[in-house]
Amino acid sequence: MTPDDIDVWVGLDVGKSAHHAHALDRDGDTLYDKPVRQDEKAIRSMLEHLSRRGRVLLVVDQPNTIGSLPLTVARDMGIAVAYLPGTAMRRTAQLLPGDAKTDRRDAHVIAWAALKLPETLRDAGSDDETLAALRMLAGHDEDLAHESTRHINRLRSLLLQTHPAFERVLKGERATRDATLALLERYGGPAGMKRAGIEDVKDWARSNGLRAGRIIDDMFKAIGEQTVTVPGTGMAETIIPAIARDIKAIKDRRREVGRQVEKLLGDHPLLTVPASMPGIGVRTASNIPLGIGGDIANFKSAAHLAAYAGIAPAAGQSGTSIKGERPSRRGNKRLRNALWQSSFVASTKHPPSIAYYKRKREQGKHHNAAVICLARRRCDVIYSMPKNGALYQEPALVA
Repeated sequence: MTPDDIDVWVGLDVGKSAHHAHALDRDGDTLYDKPVRQDEKAIRSMLEHLSRRGRVLLVVDQPNTIGSLPLTVARDMGIAVAYLPGTAMRRTAQLLPGDAKTDRRDAHVIAWAALKLPETLRDAGSDDETLAALRMLAGHDEDLAHESTRHINRLRSLLLQTHPAFERVLKGERATRDATLALLERYGGPAGMKRAGIEDVKDWARSNGLRAGRIIDDMFKAIGEQTVTVPGTGMAETIIPAIARDIKAIKDRRREVGRQVEKLLGDHPLLTVPASMPGIGVRTASNIPLGIGGDIANFKSAAHLAAYAGIAPAAGQSGTSIKGERPSRRGNKRLRNALWQSSFVASTKHPPSIAYYKRKREQGKHHNAAVICLARRRCDVIYSMPKNGALYQEPALVA
């Protein structure tokens, strides 16, 4: 639906218990300016009233959570919907007189932007049940990831305080391996492992099917580097097992979320296609369609998609003194992160991507710039695959 097809622009500043609706006609005159309760009957009544004026476009500032019900009601009534990002909304507010921050003014800003600056609007997403479920799973997984990071940081802090050499042994992913967590849950830390002795620790690990021989050797080597006992060590080693159990539980929950996402991947073509590309795992494959908004047809070209993701360079020019390009600071964060992370993985695992990455580094580009160049190139493929309904195919080698 184009702006010429619209007669009424409705801006809805959404809230937990009530929204504020502001409607404008083609001339910018106010047709409606009232609070609306957060229930279907009130929302439907407001939209029915405005529909008597002609074709309606409903624009919200939050397409998910508290904005889901108004969008669903509008779609059920055959009314067009759209979404105004927060950054665009704040910049639009600066163009209008006044600096008050109220629900009423925010609703007016949304409606005015929809009427006067339609290019600032974004697709509010489809009512596809699979994508809605995927969005919830992605949000839950992000919460679990943050919770896991908090527990890991607390674990490292306790070890660093009581035994720095032992903490250094658990660098990188070593601290979150199942074998490491099982040992910490069993013995509490370096003091508990020292009391048990290396042979008993190895026997226990073998009897429980843990492949931790090298980690145990490194742990006991670090234990031998410290002869003093830091005050608070005893209490720390009563806390560490509980933290290790929590981290294991969070990992199990994230694995279950991954299985649920993988099941959804097999039921939706827009999810299956990106997952066929090297470097794109289950979680990345789910974030790409969520960042796109569920429909690749919203983008005119691969360049449009790259600009939306924020991986296309932004030109800078002022007379003859300043000319060049710089990395974009805008774009859809979820989509940009998914493209960057998958490209980073591909630059270390996928031979054609490795060759392209090395070529960019040889041209003088830094690591991040080379990965972004690779992401921009892969964006062309990601755009074309759903368009053609094809899975990823390795490019033919040129003689």
